[in-house]
Amino acid sequence: MWLTTERARNRLAAEKSIFSAAIDGDIPLCLIYPNEYAVGMSNLGFQAAYKIFTQHESCRCERAFLPDPDEAAALRRTGAPLASLETQRPLADFEILAFSISFETDYLHILDMLAAAHIPLRAAERTPRHPLVIAGGPATFLNPEPIADFIDLFLIGEGEEMIPEFLERYASLERETNDPALRLQALSTIAGAYVPTLFQPAYDATGHLAQVTQVTPSARTPQTVQDVQASSQAPTVQRRLVMDLDAYPTTSQLLTQETVFGDMFLVEASRGCEWGCRFCAAGFMYRPVRYRSTAALTQQVTQGLQERQTIGLIGAEMASQPGIAGLCEFIGQAGGRASPSSLKADVITQDLACAVGHNNTHSVTVAPEAGSERMRQVINKNLTEPEILRATELLIGGGVQALKLYFMMGLPTETQDDVDAIGTLTQKIHSRFCGKRARIGRITLSINAFVPKPWTPLQWEPMEELPALRRKMARLQKQLARLPRVTVDIESPREAYYQTVLSRGDRRVGQLLLDIHAHGGDWWSVVQRWRREAKRRPGALNPDFFVHRRYDSQEQLPWDFIDHGVDKHYLWVEWRKALLERQTPPCDVTSCRSCAACKE
Repeated sequence: MWLTTERARNRLAAEKSIFSAAIDGDIPLCLIYPNEYAVGMSNLGFQAAYKIFTQHESCRCERAFLPDPDEAAALRRTGAPLASLETQRPLADFEILAFSISFETDYLHILDMLAAAHIPLRAAERTPRHPLVIAGGPATFLNPEPIADFIDLFLIGEGEEMIPEFLERYASLERETNDPALRLQALSTIAGAYVPTLFQPAYDATGHLAQVTQVTPSARTPQTVQDVQASSQAPTVQRRLVMDLDAYPTTSQLLTQETVFGDMFLVEASRGCEWGCRFCAAGFMYRPVRYRSTAALTQQVTQGLQERQTIGLIGAEMASQPGIAGLCEFIGQAGGRASPSSLKADVITQDLACAVGHNNTHSVTVAPEAGSERMRQVINKNLTEPEILRATELLIGGGVQALKLYFMMGLPTETQDDVDAIGTLTQKIHSRFCGKRARIGRITLSINAFVPKPWTPLQWEPMEELPALRRKMARLQKQLARLPRVTVDIESPREAYYQTVLSRGDRRVGQLLLDIHAHGGDWWSVVQRWRREAKRRPGALNPDFFVHRRYDSQEQLPWDFIDHGVDKHYLWVEWRKALLERQTPPCDVTSCRSCAACKE
């Protein structure tokens, strides 16, 4: 198709690769990001996976992305199949399709892309002539069940060691058998591999998950809960983790201007977070927190400064990174600009503020998350209002000209007073730093509804009802409307609802995704229809079951079969402490064993 081919040619010509690929191997594999090119190429995890696949001797790797809207329309009009970026090879002609999934809201795009590639959506409907469809990425670490019916194999966890193991095992199996079922069974023995067809969920009369068991290929379709219970012990999948980050530098590998961070060279500084905010999935699924050494980061930054003036330092919380002030100062002295991701207010030092501000970093992100002291205790933010005000004062004094503040709404136990406190805190920051004599140019508030995430202490909590959220958001907007140089960006509560369905759903949500795909992606209309049907017909699945219901502390959760190394009882204790407004100190990886992530 001319449109796609011409665009692909232009994009490839505009890219600069900073690594050398291995000689093409025997396994044709397409690495797919289920969103548009500009979004996918902004994702550091996707780029890291691409380098791993491309440099493996057995693999011949290309890329594919969700078509741009005009391309998608042309594909539908002509009937041409979705193809790879590099050679325009139809996706159906590859041996392996590997999806890299960072966000649950991209789940629907997987179906869209398989359909555009003329590949059956359900794994059970595919034949040996179709590609093996695998998936990995942070969204799948948390809960892969909503897309389990569409994926042959998941790789759960960090891929630096797991991807090469998978490719080596796959290459050896190619020489041993042509039976896809036997291959999948053999691949399932890789640590971190999850083959959904070998795991069987069963539900009780109330719709709750009753049992998940591993079954043999000869007994994949038990008819009752009792049949499933008799087939095997409850299975687990061990999430893979890389302890020595210095052994695997994670930086930008393909540079292009057609991304959100087109002017940046990205460097991953850490994984995980020591602070234990109870809503934050990254702080628990990446435990224990791991930092790259200052020496390794300095080397990677030096390489990056040869390509871009701005260095994006990536981590869940960057102010706690050992040596961060010195690293930012080094970047500035080398003529560059450091752009760290979110900084925890009470860890910001004067040295860090000056190092960031003096190298022309105009905007810094701080995440108070909640306006009131009480709510910050609930979510374990370990942050007081004086610390927030002191940090913003340091940043402005250091030369930063704009602040972005992240807040959440609809958190457990939240009252209207807690919501009003967001506006009050913003007004205090504004009165100090947006006056006539202040150098700060603007304040941007990003307001998001609380979405309960698997593997966090608040995973059992419901999302707040949409009408209540809308009322709170409207009141906050009115409260802040008269403040000059303050912009308020509010996420749609509907979007948060959809994200919660996909975050906390089980395998039955796959049918909802199929229905949404069949109706052109109009997910809200489909959700409303399902909700109406559930009221009319007892036993029909209501999406509210996953969104507005407080999960019982004793029930089996759809994602419990994944072993993140974090004790579920620890998460339960943290949940209770949240409701009691008690805080937990930050992780001490040298001596603490409370959550079990740090093994003896």
